[in-house]
Amino acid sequence: MTTYSEQIAKAASRPIGRIIAYWSVTIILAFSIALSGIGQLMRYGGNVDLVTDIGFPLYITNILGAWKLLGVVAIVMPGFPRLKEWAYSGIFFLMTGAALSHAYANDYGDYGFHIILPLFYAALGIVSWVLRPNNRKL
Repeated sequence: MTTYSEQIAKAASRPIGRIIAYWSVTIILAFSIALSGIGQLMRYGGNVDLVTDIGFPLYITNILGAWKLLGVVAIVMPGFPRLKEWAYSGIFFLMTGAALSHAYANDYGDYGFHIILPLFYAALGIVSWVLRPNNRKL
């Protein structure tokens, strides 16, 4: 007779649990990165201050916004496993680079928000990459 916790562990190890976890994390990641990319392309809200306060030129929002949207498309669309690898690594480097840029500029934001949020997105990218199904792997 198995305990309840053993049954839950078995269910989580089944492929359907892994697929649900993958898509949940990936949808949150894709939605967040896409909104950020759109905001940067439109220079909406605090996106202008966010990059100029740490010394970057304003045109960087066009570059970052476009790459974010292209990365989201690459991760979500079926096929192209090599492109997905590049997109995941791009998101990781983009988010860790953002956190480090804010840290080096002493621009931590309220409660370290400018550091914590990009690192959270980098972690989501790692989790999505680890959980991806075999048909999305290289």
